[in-house]
Amino acid sequence: MKVEEKMLMPLKYVVSFDKLLQKYEKQLNGDDAFLAATAKRILDAQKEYPILREGFTDFTLLDKYRDVIDKILQDTFTDALSNNEIKVASLPYRDVIIKTSRRFQQIIKEAGVEYEAEMRNPGDGLSYIMSCVVILNAHFGYNLDFSRPFFYDIPDAFGVMRHYRMLYNADFVEIIPTDKSKEITQEDVDELLENPYALELWREKIPPESFIFKGFVIANMFDVTMEQAISDIKSKLISKDNFRPGIYMQELQEAFKSFFRLPNIKVGFTSYNVRKDQFEEIAGMSFESFLLNGNEAFDCKEVLCQSSYTKLIKDNTYFTITDVDRNFEVSGGTDPYRTLREQDVKSAIFAPIAFEGKLLGVLEIVSDKKGVLNGVNAQKLDDIMPFIVSAVVRTKNEENNRIDAVIQNECTSVHASVYWRFEEEAKRFIADQLEGRQPVFKEIVFKDVYPLFGQIDIKDSSKARNLAIQRDLMIQLSEINTVLTAALEAKQLPAYEELIFRVNNHLESIKETLYTNSEQAIFDFVKTEITPVFEHLKKLDSSLKKRILRYESKIDMGTDSYYDHRKNYDESVTLINKRLSAVLDKRQEEAQTMFPHYYERYKTDGVEHNLYIGASISENMEFNDLYLNNLRLWQLQVMCEMENVHYALKPELAIPLDATSLILVHNTSLSIRFRMDEKQFDVDGTYNARYEVIKKRIDKSYIKGTEQRLTQKGMISIVYSQKKDELEYLRYIKFLRSKGCFTDKVEIVELEGLQGVSGLKAIRAEILYKKEQQSEKSYTYADLMATLKD
Repeated sequence: MKVEEKMLMPLKYVVSFDKLLQKYEKQLNGDDAFLAATAKRILDAQKEYPILREGFTDFTLLDKYRDVIDKILQDTFTDALSNNEIKVASLPYRDVIIKTSRRFQQIIKEAGVEYEAEMRNPGDGLSYIMSCVVILNAHFGYNLDFSRPFFYDIPDAFGVMRHYRMLYNADFVEIIPTDKSKEITQEDVDELLENPYALELWREKIPPESFIFKGFVIANMFDVTMEQAISDIKSKLISKDNFRPGIYMQELQEAFKSFFRLPNIKVGFTSYNVRKDQFEEIAGMSFESFLLNGNEAFDCKEVLCQSSYTKLIKDNTYFTITDVDRNFEVSGGTDPYRTLREQDVKSAIFAPIAFEGKLLGVLEIVSDKKGVLNGVNAQKLDDIMPFIVSAVVRTKNEENNRIDAVIQNECTSVHASVYWRFEEEAKRFIADQLEGRQPVFKEIVFKDVYPLFGQIDIKDSSKARNLAIQRDLMIQLSEINTVLTAALEAKQLPAYEELIFRVNNHLESIKETLYTNSEQAIFDFVKTEITPVFEHLKKLDSSLKKRILRYESKIDMGTDSYYDHRKNYDESVTLINKRLSAVLDKRQEEAQTMFPHYYERYKTDGVEHNLYIGASISENMEFNDLYLNNLRLWQLQVMCEMENVHYALKPELAIPLDATSLILVHNTSLSIRFRMDEKQFDVDGTYNARYEVIKKRIDKSYIKGTEQRLTQKGMISIVYSQKKDELEYLRYIKFLRSKGCFTDKVEIVELEGLQGVSGLKAIRAEILYKKEQQSEKSYTYADLMATLKD
């Protein structure tokens, strides 16, 4: 017995057929003779049993008057439709069956003796409250809509869960108050409506057994298994609550079993990689793939036959196999039949998941029964494939977003200090999209920010690189000359002599200076002229072959040329950049705690960095010039630290490259704008562009009236244009000199005018290098002020 049945209901049930018999009485006096004759027969059958009109509460009497009740309900339960209609006469919310159709009886029989019919998700006290709503509407005349569909889940003979929706016909019911009933006011109804699930309140207003339910209801049940299965599949596919992939897949499997009405099927998925033309497993979702059979990926042409490849990959149409064993024999044991046979699959449907003509993956449905999956029931998938496609497209987009996030984090990430502003814009974009407006991701602008630029550049990097290339080319050409000379000694051919002449010419051309086109010219000469000759010589003479193989062993596979001195140069530059970037990145984390500011750095032949600080950068902190001063002092100190790191690193370098350091001071604020096409911030506005021009040209500038470059090894050059900036940085240098960062050698120089820029000056301060480990302590502007007061 259900919980609801143990609890007293607001209705006291009395089985009665009076209202139905009243309808027959009207037919008896009607104009239709046939209906009148039927009515007379039913009324005559009931005449001797007045209790069937008056009603009874002893439900065992249903069996006693079974024959008469069957006659009374004969028209309501038409015999011709009894095998098709799912119908039952009963009392609502009570396990009391008055009469059923044969179809209903068969459904309950197939469910098994242990099955007990129970409404899906009834809710605590819902039956009581629903009965109260019936009373309010039928007796008190209110028009309350508290209706909700009633569903029953009943397994069939094969164990597949079937779903039924039940609709009640209450035409043959009377609601009669008892002495326990109370008057209901509008205030009472309003209170009940405001508390729809307060069971005790409803019991107070409408007490148990305060009304009599006299009559019976006709319940018509409709098989909605297909619709419910489609709804379940759709719900699972669009649900984002997939944190329990095992349970998620199990529930999806059950939904497909109901959809196909087959207990012995399994469902799998595989993703399609169009670039590699291969199937791949879907990671993290417990999706089994019968095509992959445990493999992470497989080439489509290997796992599919020509027919299945054409249908799935090219035509994007269903591919069905009604008899795997027969196809295995006919095909000579090829795939996919071999793979499926190994998994005891007897029939299968493979449905392409395609969007806008592009294959995204394959839905796999298999069975261990021959013929149960075929081209006919495959067409049922037409009803759910749009939902599957939408889910896969969404999943693919989410996957792409995750991939983009990783790439962005590793390569071109939006800096944490300004992420909040991008988040705001993204939320606005999504809101526009949801409300049907044309969404546009606007450019992000930060106004009134102060720029700080610094770089540590490898001194004379172009000369060092050209020298490395020159040495490698000369060694390679000399090795070629040696082989050709040996070939000429072995066999006097004028062609060898002519090649030696051309090799010597190339050697002579790069002996003193390496010109811009020299490297490519020599590379082309070796590739088109020397390599074919050497391949020929290897076949003619074993001693020459050994010489040539020794030569080829020194050729780098990546460059197809000698790569010894250049490798030393490249590795030295890479190591310098790596160490200096690590210092800057680590110290930046500390600087962000002082005041949030935008930071970016670049690796070239050295390391450059840009800093932007101002009120618009911070989401919720108030800006003060103190923070700008603090960041400038921090930058100068970190540049000294990076110089010391390079100084300590030089003995480890294959080529002991020198470095020069430069800081550019800009005394006014400017605006920066994030360029959506370039995915980076640029200085905004024509006037502010002057700052970018100076940045690009300043390290090539000269001291006015001399041939000396501004940047020199062992010194930090600080470029500025205002006297105020000069005094500020001289204070910083004096302070850091007391901390052991600089020597006493400090000079102020005037710079030659750059194109479109004049009036620039620079402070050059000599760095005090330390052999011991450099301290990572940062000194703040407050430390500076305290020192100056002492």
